Amino acid sequence: MKNIVVLVSGGGTNLQALIDAQDSGIIKDGRITCVISSKPGVYALERTKKHNIRSRVIARKEYSDVVEYSKAILNALNEEKADLVVYAGFMTILDELVVKAYPNRMMNVHPALIPSFCGKGYYGLRVHEEALKKGVKLTGATVHFVTEVCDGGPIILQKAVEVLDDDTPEILQKRVMEQAEWKILPQAVSLFCEDRLEVRDDRVYIK
Repeated sequence: MKNIVVLVSGGGTNLQALIDAQDSGIIKDGRITCVISSKPGVYALERTKKHNIRSRVIARKEYSDVVEYSKAILNALNEEKADLVVYAGFMTILDELVVKAYPNRMMNVHPALIPSFCGKGYYGLRVHEEALKKGVKLTGATVHFVTEVCDGGPIILQKAVEVLDDDTPEILQKRVMEQAEWKILPQAVSLFCEDRLEVRDDRVYIK
């Protein structure tokens, strides 16, 4: 049984999708053993309390720079004996020292079909605003391994979502979450825990 540590910064909707998937048996061979938040008082911490999941707050604002903060996160991950680290709305780009300690063991869900609308600055509603501005007919979500390149790691799963003519960024964001993010993130986590993911030449193969 693998230890899953989830990193959060806000409401924790993706965390809830993982908790629901765990409770319903979708996630096999793994358990969420700890949730680490970059901010105190966020709703994600209420979700962990309701489900009796351990949580820790490592507040970004208490550290002078991203390297010191990353060291604190890395220490916590080591203490929690994390097998898999999942970014679930975690808003800090950590220093590469964390990624190097957990190669192909950290994953993130991004609300677009990478390589579209991704990279530094593309998060939250901005992603959907840009998709609508561009007039794309399909968007979606991507689960990928985290590397030192923002949104640049090997792609694990993707799911497409239709863009409708009268969409606003908020409506599109909700549809992408419901139809894509909340489905493929638990799937990718389960595949990892079942040892079914293999990375070769920057590509992920599902065994």
